[in-house]
Amino acid sequence: MSVAAQDKPNVIIINADDLGYGDVSCYGMERITTHNIDRLADEGVRFTNAHATAATSTPSRYSLLTGVYAWRQKNTGVANGDAAMIISPETPTLATLFKRNGYATAAVGKWHLGLGDIKGEQDWNGNISPNPSDIGFEYSYIMAATADRVPCVYIEQGEVVNLDPADPISVSYTTPFDGEPTGRDNPELLRMKSSHGHDNSIINGIGRIGYMTGGKSALWRDETIADSITQHAVAIIRENAGTQFFLYFATNGIHVPRVPGERFAGKSGMGPRGDAILELDWSVGEILLTLDELGLSENTIVIFTSDNGPVIDDGYADDAVELLGDHNPSGNMRGGKYSIFEAGTRIPFIVRWTDNIPAHKTNDALLSQVDLFASLANIIGDKRQYDEAMDSENHSDVLLEQTNAGRNFCIEDAYSRSITDGKWKYIASSNGSKVAWETGIETGCLPEEQLYNINKDPGEKKNVAEKYPEKVVFLRNMLESEQLPKVAKVPHAN
Repeated sequence: MSVAAQDKPNVIIINADDLGYGDVSCYGMERITTHNIDRLADEGVRFTNAHATAATSTPSRYSLLTGVYAWRQKNTGVANGDAAMIISPETPTLATLFKRNGYATAAVGKWHLGLGDIKGEQDWNGNISPNPSDIGFEYSYIMAATADRVPCVYIEQGEVVNLDPADPISVSYTTPFDGEPTGRDNPELLRMKSSHGHDNSIINGIGRIGYMTGGKSALWRDETIADSITQHAVAIIRENAGTQFFLYFATNGIHVPRVPGERFAGKSGMGPRGDAILELDWSVGEILLTLDELGLSENTIVIFTSDNGPVIDDGYADDAVELLGDHNPSGNMRGGKYSIFEAGTRIPFIVRWTDNIPAHKTNDALLSQVDLFASLANIIGDKRQYDEAMDSENHSDVLLEQTNAGRNFCIEDAYSRSITDGKWKYIASSNGSKVAWETGIETGCLPEEQLYNINKDPGEKKNVAEKYPEKVVFLRNMLESEQLPKVAKVPHAN
């Protein structure tokens, strides 16, 4: 389905961080009610078999924005704050897609896709280039990487916000700065203790990954990160209410360190992780209320999703494990963040477009975030070039609840690689670590091949590879074929 130019919708993608399939009440969370996310589901389509392409942030975000599996591109592992720009300026993105169709484009929130052209050589005290403006985003207000990594500052239009030139920033991921305390050497200065790692520079009483000095006036306050990025996202909507816009809103919630604002602290009964879910839901509500106020709800596609599966203890002693109780962030699935098992990549995915999508629907189509490029291109009537978004398939009819026939297969990447056709899931053999560091999460890496009937066994408890060798061979061959270098030779059919 495509629409006439005058009817082209605004598009907002809300990409949460480390939010599990079971962390939202419309997906089964019972201890917390996510009213605003539930509202999206009530007014749109809730997908039960949608996947990120990877079980960690950077590769997942790369695929979502480019329509290309991240494992086709070098240096798409989890990026440090001093990583060079991972999406090169010549790479087509969702932002360039919308920009060439006359949309205002903006990225707000967590970036985690690198900045500058050389790793570790960014000029944090000047204009950092390349930046999101070089890949189609006309406006950006971002965090360079994650909240647990330096530099702990906001970057607007390629420049650090509120920087005092007399107090320049320096960043290193190898060497501490003289005179700057670290979590390892000065634990008495910490207000949030580390459970594993996260013991480099101390910013706001919290140990981080990497070292930073200077920029005191520019440092964010962890308690107000959600407020700051949400306010900027709302401002983008208000400023572009009279035109068509594309907003990529990547929340910090619920990534560590979980330091929700004071009005959310202690409200969930599940500690900072639960409080952060409430804060995330508030951010979604602010977006929806703004659309309502401006009369934009009817012709705005809102997509809510998460970059990968959940993690409980990801490096800070914040009582998340102790206060979890009977809640399972992975739903009835195995694994989580970092894992090739199902909970690593099966994520919440909700689409609302009140003018064109029926309300309160559930769709079990197999879907991948990599398909957003082709699907949204089709909706707005764009014809992709032959070399754009080579892994993205047009499933606009699925997004718009016109069918539940989705992808033939999805490929996912973590410590190992898997392929699923929605019923059968094959995991390639791997000699990688069986557990992701001190998180306790199973990576899914085993020296033998694995096959699961995920319709009957969503928890991937019974490996049936020996029982169905022909299915193993079929899926292995398909995965190996897809992993070959891929060059589109003919124009994509939207």
